[in-house]
Amino acid sequence: MDWSVFSNPAVIWFFLGLVLALMEFAIPGLIILFFGIGAWVTALSCLLFDVGLNGQLIIFIIASLLSILLLRKSLKKMFFKEDPNKEETLADEFIGQTAVVEENITAGKPGKVSFKGAQWQAFSDQNLKAGQRVEIVGKESIKLKVASKE
Repeated sequence: MDWSVFSNPAVIWFFLGLVLALMEFAIPGLIILFFGIGAWVTALSCLLFDVGLNGQLIIFIIASLLSILLLRKSLKKMFFKEDPNKEETLADEFIGQTAVVEENITAGKPGKVSFKGAQWQAFSDQNLKAGQRVEIVGKESIKLKVASKE
């Protein structure tokens, strides 16, 4: 077998593209695939034109970035369907749970509560004192709405 075929830049770029495309399955995120596409474009360029190493690297970078910018958003929509109930599911994890007030909360001034080992900004329609156990009744962005359990 003639191993010199593997020293051809087009073959090297093709196999690099193949490895990068296969890595996308192992490391999902829909980014590595586009570097594989850039490698394949570079391989095609090497087949059609006599391109030096610097030219190959420039083609690889430009093709990879263009493929990310032009294709990622549409491919992401095609392969990863957004769950319309995602926000509700996250809020449901909090609602009804018990937290402890760490910093006094008044009707007009938010404070802090401790929930699952972390401190959260919290607000309430009631005046709540530090150390008081409260129930989480809602969630707005990263702030929890709490109410007295008593």
